[in-house]
Amino acid sequence: MLAATGVVLWRHGVPPGREAHPRLEAVGPRLTSNQTSQPLAVHGEGLVPGLRLVLGPPLSRELPLTVLDSRHAYTRLPSDLGIAAEQVQAVVTARLAGSPEEETGGEASLTVVNDAAFPDLTAMVLAPDGRTLFIASPPTDTVFALDVASGRVERLAAGDGPSALSTYEDSGGRPWLAVAHRWEGALRLYALGVPGNAPRVLPAPAGALGLAVDGARGVAFVAEHVRDSVHALSLEDGREVWTARVDPNPRELARWKGLLAVGSLQTGQVELLRQEDGAPVSTLVPRPGVPIIGGATERFSAQVMGGKAARGLVASEKLGRLFLASLGPNVGPNAERMEVSPNGGVAELEPERGEVVRHRGFGAGITEGLALDDGAGLLYAADVGLGVVRVLDARRLEVLQEVAMPLPEGTPLVRPAADFGTARRAGVELHSGPRSLVLAPDGRALYVLNRHTGTVAVVDVSEARTGRARVVRQWPVTEMRTQAKRRLGQVLYYADLGRTAMSCDACHLEGHTGGVFFEKTRPMRIYRSPTALGSRDTPPYFTPASTFSLAETMRTVGGRNRFHNPNLTDAEVEALTLYVSLMSTPPNPFRDEHGGPPETVELPDGRRGRPAVGRELFEGKGGCTGCHPAPLFTTDQDPKTRGRFQEVGTPNALPLRLEQQDLVPGFAPPSLVGAWDIWPMLGSGAAGFEVRDGNRLVVGTRFALRAVVEMSGPAHGNMKALTPEEQDDLLAWLLTL
Repeated sequence: MLAATGVVLWRHGVPPGREAHPRLEAVGPRLTSNQTSQPLAVHGEGLVPGLRLVLGPPLSRELPLTVLDSRHAYTRLPSDLGIAAEQVQAVVTARLAGSPEEETGGEASLTVVNDAAFPDLTAMVLAPDGRTLFIASPPTDTVFALDVASGRVERLAAGDGPSALSTYEDSGGRPWLAVAHRWEGALRLYALGVPGNAPRVLPAPAGALGLAVDGARGVAFVAEHVRDSVHALSLEDGREVWTARVDPNPRELARWKGLLAVGSLQTGQVELLRQEDGAPVSTLVPRPGVPIIGGATERFSAQVMGGKAARGLVASEKLGRLFLASLGPNVGPNAERMEVSPNGGVAELEPERGEVVRHRGFGAGITEGLALDDGAGLLYAADVGLGVVRVLDARRLEVLQEVAMPLPEGTPLVRPAADFGTARRAGVELHSGPRSLVLAPDGRALYVLNRHTGTVAVVDVSEARTGRARVVRQWPVTEMRTQAKRRLGQVLYYADLGRTAMSCDACHLEGHTGGVFFEKTRPMRIYRSPTALGSRDTPPYFTPASTFSLAETMRTVGGRNRFHNPNLTDAEVEALTLYVSLMSTPPNPFRDEHGGPPETVELPDGRRGRPAVGRELFEGKGGCTGCHPAPLFTTDQDPKTRGRFQEVGTPNALPLRLEQQDLVPGFAPPSLVGAWDIWPMLGSGAAGFEVRDGNRLVVGTRFALRAVVEMSGPAHGNMKALTPEEQDDLLAWLLTL
């Protein structure tokens, strides 16, 4: 009560003398995964210490809550939830519970994706003696050891989310396997040839996407996407030798003459660091005028505005080159209105001069893993979209042969067999999904990891120079036919059936963001490729809105990607929609062990902020909740408020050939869940990229959230009214969403 005015204030309509009963309003995110422990935010009214979050069947769990105040609480969802292997998801009802006499109310829905029973083979390396392949499946926490002579498979005791592998010999000539992890902050070192020997576990950063090892010097290089850094770690004790900030989502690493090449999945750039101390040397990215050989973008060299995601990277000591697998130079606005510009292939990079020499485009498919026979001058390139491996002359970048990956007997197809290999379409081999390549030490065998069928194909490449490489056998690694419809959806997500060089993954790499591109629909402009992770709960899609459900989007975009050769069947739409609907936002690494925000957070630019203070600013002085309400922090989360396109004063275009872009005001408020891993930001990508010399894009900042705050005026949360310290606090809160 305020005595001076006689006005009685009570919280949220609860009269004096009556306590508000705890009431659950929402749990966020609404879609999560069981592949690791997941932090959950609980939003409600009257929350008090001692409450529990009760999850109904089939999970039937009670989770203790850490209550921050009457409206905010947090918990962690464990990964061992006991979901049946064939069940793709568990949809449960959540409610609150307290003491027996305490009345609670409200319900919320939570969907848990059963990733832990969905193997996904994404990385492969070969032991130094050439006898054993090691293959990682991050969602199932598995590293498989495959004997290449007998096909015998064993499982290694891996940590949480093994995501990157490397084999090496130490200074004494002893062979090792190194495994870095996406969720566990550990580097596991396995001594090879020592039966039953437990791995050495060293501290390492979580969020690992890439790994390379210098065994002679005893240093491991780990690329991680939590802080977007490369860490050089001592193999003796895990001590950090150096850390270097790099472009967002670094994954591909290659060592070359004392340098470490680091490829970004977001900027399309390759950065060169000194292996000795991590000092930056140069940045390699396609510039206007870079030669493009083959494919639909060949005549658009002058309009190149940058690069696209680095999907594969190998180094040639003999040729003094790096070879990069990507979708090709990123073609920007042009008078012919040629759009999107995927042209998967291999680029030749000159590290000494710090430039991209040329890009060899294949005109179809999505090039992924690379392997190099430096002595023979042969380069091998896996095409996950077409199901083939190309053999190239490394010096001329000339294709010598395409080798189709055979399918195991009885492999389910996404549509009738007669629909493949006709009317310029890809063949049935696209169901294989070759992702990673490894060459035998003698150069006579190439091992191909097929992501969708769970096999390793053995290719005799002894006569590859004359176009006579052939598959001689195929070893199964693990059973891949559980969750069968979801697996068909995965094939469709990566496939290039129409041989257009486009697929879902082309723009939304691994379901996530993919930088910017010159839009493929109307209006045509430079547009940020948004994440598909968690997107099922936030329709409509595109700006202005053109599709209003995931199924409509899959039918429209899927057909467009193929140039309608052919359109998707109803069964394809159903499988692809299921697969995309199960793509969840990764767990937030800025939460504490209880699932809540820590007291302080170090920001990417070295400053610090207080999430609790930032939350108060977000809900109060910043005025953010009008467009970004909990639990998904977008008005698109609610059918009653969807499709609100707003002009808030932030840049709606990248100023590159504006006369060739169709600009419209307004964007839908994006979800802020997972904002810590989004780069660039804003619909135009202007929070991250900037234009240089009037004709190309450069990385303006790696901290996109800071750029958004600095670009925001009164119509966008009135950020200018916040003090620098308050801005830091707000950014700390946003990093924990």
